Amino acid sequence: MSTDLFCEIIAGERPAHLVHADDVAVAFLDARPVFKGHVLVVPRVHAETLADLGDVGPFFTRVQALARAVEEGLEAGGTFVAMNNRISQSVPHLHVHVVPRHRKDGLRGFFWPRTKYDSAEEAESYAARVAAAL
Repeated sequence: MSTDLFCEIIAGERPAHLVHADDVAVAFLDARPVFKGHVLVVPRVHAETLADLGDVGPFFTRVQALARAVEEGLEAGGTFVAMNNRISQSVPHLHVHVVPRHRKDGLRGFFWPRTKYDSAEEAESYAARVAAAL
């Protein structure tokens, strides 16, 4: 088994602000969010890229549910859903970014400015709001 950062989060060996976990996927807040409430959805089974995943249907059902939950739980106007395969993939484990969006929020093109949570409690409040919307 791989020992990448996301495998460690999945195994419970590394802390994360979990939003969802089941037998298919684990979702947690990005430690360096584009906007607060930015969620990463990762397959529980290690797959480096989309081509490595196999049956993508169950995984993308979770991504779809998380996109809805981010919008509803954070009262976002929409979401930006994205994935990199190898190039610009900071962790070699497939992950989908679900980023809350609001009109005129400043996100343009593929430049992703990053922010920080003010505290672990603030991050946990975002995770709880998205989880409750599931």
